[in-house]
Amino acid sequence: MSSVQETMKLIKELVSIPSPTGHTYEIIDYISGLLKEEGIETRLNHKGGLIATIPGRDNSRHRMLTAHVDTLGAMVKEIKSDGRLKIDLIGGFHYNSIEGEYCRIETSAGKTYTGTILMHQTSVHVYKDAGKAERSQKNMEVRIDEPVRDEKDTRALGINVGDFISFDPRVEITPSGFIKSRHLDDKASVALLLQLIRTVKTEQITLPYTTHFLISNNEEIGYGGNSNIPSETVEYMAVDMGAIGDGQSTDEYTVSICVKDASGPYHYGLRKRLAEICEKHGIAYKLDIYPYYGSDASAAIKAGHDIVHGLIGPGIDASHAFERTHKASLEHTAKLLYHYVQSEMI
Repeated sequence: MSSVQETMKLIKELVSIPSPTGHTYEIIDYISGLLKEEGIETRLNHKGGLIATIPGRDNSRHRMLTAHVDTLGAMVKEIKSDGRLKIDLIGGFHYNSIEGEYCRIETSAGKTYTGTILMHQTSVHVYKDAGKAERSQKNMEVRIDEPVRDEKDTRALGINVGDFISFDPRVEITPSGFIKSRHLDDKASVALLLQLIRTVKTEQITLPYTTHFLISNNEEIGYGGNSNIPSETVEYMAVDMGAIGDGQSTDEYTVSICVKDASGPYHYGLRKRLAEICEKHGIAYKLDIYPYYGSDASAAIKAGHDIVHGLIGPGIDASHAFERTHKASLEHTAKLLYHYVQSEMI
């Protein structure tokens, strides 16, 4: 198996490539190149997701694993009279979680500019309500790092409504074994799947079933992995973050197995099988319910696919904000994936 240090290095590379939902071309090309180096053929679906397939002994029944490479982000909503930008959010998060964040604006012509997301009423020396004003679309804006004084100056840069805005990941790996960054949801899981594919090839493992790997690119808006599922697919596993907070059992040191989210329960037989694999191989795990959550697996079920669906992933603290996980969680998730793809179906 690949080392956790290699996995964390790969995560750092992935989060450093901007990929807000709707603009994932660069990172999909990057991942395609990585898989090509491993001798893995890939194909794109019409939505822009990447699919890799490893043949198994049994080609009559298939497995599919997915992780999503699209992230939270924003678009230019309006160019204000002073040249600053109003934004519209991409994905389910709140304005307060991006206040003060550095960002990148990419024009439709491919030019990029940097900026900072701020409250309009930021200066406490000017605005009496700086601390009390609502963090909302009305009050939040992007200060562009260019000498713009009005709307005309900003438009002259090529910036327009609909241009994508990505957030600085601020990724850091600490000596104590943490990786903290935006977009660990779900690039940590993408890295785990890529490392799993590499391990299968390096160790020359023959999988029991033909197995598809989907790097989806629309999960944050609800439909990344709900199509391009071969009719032979029996088990469909989403690999996505485990949510941490009050009332949750998920932590940063184990693999999280989701038993239910906002879409309803995951397949009972599969989640019991996952727990059995953990028990057999000494993998630390937690069962958990994510109350305000949906995955590519639940999207596939809603789309009408007749599959057994599951959801596992590393525990991620402060989801959809300043995220963090520990190498232990990555290791346990990697071990569960490694043994799962070699196991018999339920």
